[in-house]
Amino acid sequence: MVSFAEATAVKALDSHHYVANFPDEWCIGSVPHGGYVTSCFLSATALHFSTTHAARNQPHTITLHLTFLRRTALGPARFSIRDVKLGRRTSTVHVSLTQGSDAATAEPSVVGYLTQSNLRTEEGLSLPTHWSLHPAPSPLLSIQSLRSGDDKNWALAPPLYPKFRKAANRVHFYISRHGQLAPAMVDEWICFSQPEEKFKQESLGFVVDQFPQIVEIYPGTLPASSTPATNNLEKAADKGWKKETEKPNWYPTVLLNFDVKKALPEEGVEWLFVRVRAKKIENGRMDLEVVVLDEGGALVAVSNHVCLILSAERNMNRSEKGEPNKAGKGETKL
Repeated sequence: MVSFAEATAVKALDSHHYVANFPDEWCIGSVPHGGYVTSCFLSATALHFSTTHAARNQPHTITLHLTFLRRTALGPARFSIRDVKLGRRTSTVHVSLTQGSDAATAEPSVVGYLTQSNLRTEEGLSLPTHWSLHPAPSPLLSIQSLRSGDDKNWALAPPLYPKFRKAANRVHFYISRHGQLAPAMVDEWICFSQPEEKFKQESLGFVVDQFPQIVEIYPGTLPASSTPATNNLEKAADKGWKKETEKPNWYPTVLLNFDVKKALPEEGVEWLFVRVRAKKIENGRMDLEVVVLDEGGALVAVSNHVCLILSAERNMNRSEKGEPNKAGKGETKL
């Protein structure tokens, strides 16, 4: 089993080029999970600023904007970094992900801009905004009650399509026993499925893209008598949640950005709270707004996505390992 740290590990080829390897178990179908790929961008940029620009002491990505141009593939992945602006407080780089046997001619699959700073040494004007989640999420008895299954408001959600959504098997979602607070919204507590794994700064790319799919728990998509609002979620899965034999959807990311508000402890954290909400789902496309809080309720990150809603067949049109783009030049099979 490849751990998250191993799956997101990057190595330097030179001062501005880095390589990672995308394993099958961090995929959705045949395509590496978009949030996992985002975390690899964070890892490559963190390595770049801990080596090439170590003197700047800017270890943290504070903003990220990625555009997913083409599907990625299993196997080696190259990250090319161009320094756009190097500053005293913040620095911005352009990062491009390519795959394929010919690095000189490979077209980028994902491109983005990342801004670095130091969240632990930032200083300047601060004002209270009195912001809070609305509506307020169901209260949590305690973190310990989640693992034990004793919390009266939160319970472990059964996996949907675990053979197709392999990356989702690497975390546990705990969702409200009483149902969601709005039709196109999901609240969750999330942890890695392996207790020894913790969420660290580079994990945030994965966290903001890992949640039960709104489309699949939208009111009316499940029988009313067997929604996740029941206390026994496993029973709900047997009766109402879609089965592995049914055809799942695929939700490829077109655009993902986020703004990091807080540095996680160096040793990482076991639990994070995530709220995901869509403003419009129409014609096979949806937006997502994602808010991440720590155990104490402090704001960690906010993120926005644009996603497509496609059939799994579009995903499983598997390309050769490391050769993701078989369409004509400038075209994509997405």
